[in-house]
Amino acid sequence: MLYKFKSKAAADLIMLEPQGRQILEIIGKAPGSSGIVTAAQIPGAISALEAAVASSEAQPPAPEGQDAEEEDDQGARADTVKLRQRAAPFIEMLRKSAAEKADVVWGV
Repeated sequence: MLYKFKSKAAADLIMLEPQGRQILEIIGKAPGSSGIVTAAQIPGAISALEAAVASSEAQPPAPEGQDAEEEDDQGARADTVKLRQRAAPFIEMLRKSAAEKADVVWGV
């Protein structure tokens, strides 16, 4: 499943379901088949994402000897793309939308 985020102020943004769900949960939205971040909610969403990015970067690095390519307990590869990289395009969309007082909507 894909999340497709749209705004009149920015190009469409497509995310895979796990990453889209994570972003929506960080900004306090229920991950569902559709939704909206109103222009009035955008400053809070940007703040929440920036705080989450700062928090994730404050985490200590993995202990030496653990390769990023090693599998974790669930058999999946460790996530090598940081939250900052995943959230940056969405934060940019939010900023452009705030500047034009446009809502951001999503659908699957």
